[in-house]
Formats: sequence, structure tokens, C-alpha cells
Amino acid sequence: MAPRAYWKGYLRLSLVSCPIQLFPATSEREKVRFHQINKNTGNRIRYQKIDAESGDEVAAEDIVKGYEISKGEYVEVEPDELDAVEIESNRMIDIDEFVPKKEIDELYLNTPYYIVPDGEVGAQAFAVIREAVKKEGMVALAKIVFTNREHIIALEPRGKGLMGMTLRYPYEIRDEKDYFDDIPDESVPKDMLELATHIVHSKAGHFKPDKFHDKYESALRDLIKRKQHGEKIEAPKEREPAKVIDLMDALRRSAKGAKATPARRGARRGGTRTAKKSSRSTARHRKAG
Repeated sequence: MAPRAYWKGYLRLSLVSCPIQLFPATSEREKVRFHQINKNTGNRIRYQKIDAESGDEVAAEDIVKGYEISKGEYVEVEPDELDAVEIESNRMIDIDEFVPKKEIDELYLNTPYYIVPDGEVGAQAFAVIREAVKKEGMVALAKIVFTNREHIIALEPRGKGLMGMTLRYPYEIRDEKDYFDDIPDESVPKDMLELATHIVHSKAGHFKPDKFHDKYESALRDLIKRKQHGEKIEAPKEREPAKVIDLMDALRRSAKGAKATPARRGARRGGTRTAKKSSRSTARHRKAG
């Protein structure tokens, strides 16, 4: 069964437009989720909306939205008042401008969506827009309305379709100075930097997300299976606190381990001579350190 579109409308570049569908590009439905239940009856817990002062349950028709302007003081806003500021949704993603992708700070990236043509009628117009964006190597910026809120969305080609990434507004971004300014300025000795750089090079690779493994998710599923079979679950032993070690010594040991891995592989292929060469190289490194 095909997934249901999250949003339907039109994509327009100047006078060229086409009907499109927009789908969330990510999902968390597959994650293990727990419900709260009554331990004595096994029934689900139902939440009630209670007046914080009186403790009485409040009927749905008596609940309104309120913005707290000071502690315990609210400005009430009625639904019809919210309708007065509702952004008109014209179901149109109208491309306003094109910008280099590298100029978009990662902090502004929010939620990804897949964008596909809606039906065969607009397929060619969709392809024209997609290929024009691809040819220029830029990212298209446009506006879209979700649930009464206007969002900025960045569009770029992806395969035969487009990927749309909603962007955060500047007021949603926290100032890094509030977090980084208190970090002390540390001078990094040259030998420490060289060792650390060597470790980085030894662990260099390529981004392969299929290698990522969510150990906690797997452990949860295993836990549930064991519980279904009536197994007793015991809490793990407490971990010992990390020992304070000398930074330079830790870097040297890490660098040594990084160098030993390819050397051992070479020893298996080339025999004793390679192993001896690796040993002499390690000895010289120790003497230099």
C-alpha cells in the first residue's frame, strides 16, 4: 500500500508549475515505544485534564489557549482570534531564489521531505524544474504552509525526485557564544597534535550509514522477547568510574594501536620480515617520544 501524502499542492518556478505530493523522508514508527499501563490491572492509563488549582476535571469546551506573560498570568486567545492571523495556504511552493548549498548553516536544517509529481500530467514540468535546479548546482528556496504556520523550505534534486528540507528561523537558533565563550583557550603542544592527527588519519573512512547499529533498540527488542518467554531480567553491574590518565600517554598508546593494526595484517601476508620491520619502526617511535 502506497504511503499517504503529507501535503499536496503545486511547485512553481516563474511561469512553470506542476502538481506535487510531499512525503516525510524519515520515520520513527519502527522504534520500540512503550505505553503506560496500570500495574495491577494491565489496563492503559488515560490522562485527564485537571485544573491546577481546584483539582477538578475540565471539559474540552472550557479549555482555551493561553500565553504566559508572567508567572501565573496568561493572555487568553480564542480559536476565532487565531483564525484572524492564520497564514493563507494557497497550496503553492513558489520558488523565490537560489543560493549555494554551502552557505546554509547546518543549524538551520530541520525536517526532510521527498517531493514527487502528482500524476502524469505534470511529470514533464516537474522534470524541467528538477533538471534546472540540478544544472545550476544551487538550492532553491521557497515557502510552504503546514498546519497554519509558514515555513522556509530548501529544494534540491535527489534521484528522480526532489528533496525538500524545512529550515529553522533565526529566532530558533541559540547563540553559540552562550556555550563556547567559557571554554578556556588551551595551547596544544605540537607533539600531541601530531599524535592526535595520526590517530584521525588511521581511522579515516567513508560515510556508510548501513554500518550504523542502534544497540539500544536491539537490546529493547531482545528484552521484550525474553520477558515474553518469562525470563528473569537482572540489572547490569555498575561500571567503574573512569580512571584519570596522562593525556600524552593516552595519545601515544592510541597512536601505537593505530599503527599496529595494518602492521599485523602485513605480517600475516609477508611473513616474519614485515613483523620485524614493524617492531623496529615502533621502537624508533618510542625513542623519539
